[in-house]
Amino acid sequence: MSTIYETGHARNIANFQKMIEFVTEYGADYNPSKRSLTLPTLITLKADADAALLDVITKNTLYNGKVNTRIEAFADLRPLSTRLVNALQSTDASAETIKDAKAINKKIQGKRSATPPVPTDPDQPAPNSISASQQSYDQLTQHFTGLKTVLQNEPTYMPNEADLQIPTLEDLIADLTTKNNEVAKAYTKISNARIERDKIIYDGKDNLLETASEVKNYVKSVFGAASPQYKQVNALRFRK
Repeated sequence: MSTIYETGHARNIANFQKMIEFVTEYGADYNPSKRSLTLPTLITLKADADAALLDVITKNTLYNGKVNTRIEAFADLRPLSTRLVNALQSTDASAETIKDAKAINKKIQGKRSATPPVPTDPDQPAPNSISASQQSYDQLTQHFTGLKTVLQNEPTYMPNEADLQIPTLEDLIADLTTKNNEVAKAYTKISNARIERDKIIYDGKDNLLETASEVKNYVKSVFGAASPQYKQVNALRFRK
């Protein structure tokens, strides 16, 4: 979890809890007529914000796990593709067939670079590329499928190595597709969780930030602008 993330949403919620503690100590003097400003409603709102933030954190953890798994699944794709082309060259395949396989392998290789970092901020999507050439995971799967098809259509391609055989490659393609789709599903879930979090804290009716501002105004109206009570609550900072 990034520092910016923690000190943003979590700090707003923490300051809202401080506000609740302040107004609780005001006792009977804190008696707003507006239901959204009453102490029980404030406590409920804070609990909802806590739950929404926890849901984002939980889904972010699962999301990062799916991203890690996808990175690992694709890690050996490039060297494997080169091995497949080498295996094809040891058959009676035509020069044109070998040329086609090499062309696909070139697309798969791209430009090598460091493995992309796993995002820790759930407000950022999972990286969809694994090289400086911005090869997407979808494209790499498609290229590898194309390479498999070339090999499959070559009658003399019959390697003894199990990891180079067509059924193994088909299983690998299915696995890569599944893991890529799982990242997309995980991101959808975390995106929806962020929407709910933002609705409660920032955007929805009677959201946390709006309510905090109204509480400040109410305390000001009851105790006065120069009162220590108003200075207490007004000192609490809430940022969108």
